[in-house]
Amino acid sequence: MKLWSTRPNQSSHRKWAMALAMMTLVPVVGLAVRSQVAMAQTNNGPVHQSERVLSVTGIGMRSIPTTLTQVELGVNIEARTAQAAQQQAAEQSTAVIEWLRSQDNVQRLETSGISLNPRYDYSNNRQTLTGYQATNTVSFRVPTAAAGPAIDEAVSQGATQINGISFVAEDDVIAAARQQALASAVEDAQQQADTVLSSLGLSPAEIVNISIGSASAPVPRPVAPESRLADSAASTIVLGQEQTINGQVTLYIRY
Repeated sequence: MKLWSTRPNQSSHRKWAMALAMMTLVPVVGLAVRSQVAMAQTNNGPVHQSERVLSVTGIGMRSIPTTLTQVELGVNIEARTAQAAQQQAAEQSTAVIEWLRSQDNVQRLETSGISLNPRYDYSNNRQTLTGYQATNTVSFRVPTAAAGPAIDEAVSQGATQINGISFVAEDDVIAAARQQALASAVEDAQQQADTVLSSLGLSPAEIVNISIGSASAPVPRPVAPESRLADSAASTIVLGQEQTINGQVTLYIRY
């Protein structure tokens, strides 16, 4: 009787060796392909991880004088009935608005608030209705040099409250300052990159990507004006401020 041999022949050895080699090589090849196509995503586009890229952010600022004053004022009336309070507030605010409309230097005149609320007296653990309070407010812009006289005349026309003022530059001046701030931000980023690379004994090759961040002006800070009563001899004095425009640019530099 013929017995089958359990010892593999030379051909079987070669087949097993080839299979093991293929099983070992497949993951290695896959890693190499993935590393070639792996990318790091930036704000404006991809940058290959295999590239040597320095990311640096520059900041630029420009201070400009404010030439306009934003004013918010209005009338605040108390009366026994809601109708009486609202009627008187409407009459006085209309007089103020009509005068403001007649002024050539008044810009962006608009209603900023209207309210009507009951007034109560709280005594002896009781709530008693005593009347109503009506408030109408408007906001407008005027050249800072004319802000004081405008406030005084608005009071004489019937305004009874001044909520505050803030300062802002002309739109075209702000736009020009934004461009200058961005240019300064680019210069700042380049100087930082030159310092870092030269300290490491490296040289910049080219800019491969650019990201522009915010280039904005802070919201004007409200200021309480030194207002006067309508029959006072003193005048309201309004002094302007400076406004700072900020710019931010990020450069991706290959080295």
